[in-house]
Amino acid sequence: MKIGFIGLGIMGRPIAGHIVDGGHQMAIYSRSSPPSDLLEKGAVVCASSREVAERADVIIVMVPDTPDVEAVLFSRGGVADGLTDGKTVIDMSSISPIATKEFAARIAEKGCDYLDAPVSGGEVGAKAATLSIMVGGTQETFDRVKPLFDLVGKNITLVGSVGDGQTAKVANQIIVAVTIEAVGEALLFASKAGADPARVRAALMGGFASSRILEVHGERMIKRSFDPGFKVELHQKDLNLALEGARQLRLALPNTATCQQLFSVCAAHGGSLRDHSAMVNALEIMADHEIASAT
Repeated sequence: MKIGFIGLGIMGRPIAGHIVDGGHQMAIYSRSSPPSDLLEKGAVVCASSREVAERADVIIVMVPDTPDVEAVLFSRGGVADGLTDGKTVIDMSSISPIATKEFAARIAEKGCDYLDAPVSGGEVGAKAATLSIMVGGTQETFDRVKPLFDLVGKNITLVGSVGDGQTAKVANQIIVAVTIEAVGEALLFASKAGADPARVRAALMGGFASSRILEVHGERMIKRSFDPGFKVELHQKDLNLALEGARQLRLALPNTATCQQLFSVCAAHGGSLRDHSAMVNALEIMADHEIASAT
């Protein structure tokens, strides 16, 4: 396929690389310098999002937030200006489900298909091509582009109609945030009580409390390794989507709200660009104690 890719950040760059490695032609556009590894593999640099859309049959967008997607798609010189009948737009960003439906309707007016396909798995999953991909759209469009998803993910699910992929991603981010908070509390409790949190974590990994977050982010907390795989500020954005949606649904999400406040503490102490596992820093501030392994 002729693929266009817009947004080559922490997640977009490895995803684009896997697609090129799968034998597809690629046109790219990024506000930053184009990655040299993609250029070496034959990717063509475009001067605008419109040019990407003109060159490609399938246009993939992966940018941080709802306004960014809107700008990429509909600003002057955006994707919509370069679309012709029969092309497909795939938004792999994590944005508002409500806005997603509006964007899809506007793209449909151009005679084109639209999928929302946010991902979970972070930078590690993007590099390993093991992402979970939650898709909203028609079965026909999903089946046509699924070979692209197979190049970057392992758990690929058509959740429902347009917007349902984003709803699933919001649900994912609720679970991830609350679990990070639980792991942080547990390891902080162990450390403050005088136990070695590394050994406590190892013990818990063999029991019912085991989870991917205890495995990966628990280790980050103990080793004090908060270089971003997924930034605090991006998780804050996702929880804003959850809490705004909850207000519209007249639904209470009390633990989600607590996690958002803890992220706000991190941000207030200069931690917006740290990995979201750094939520534990907010708990440590309140406890006046930092998790540290004895080994």
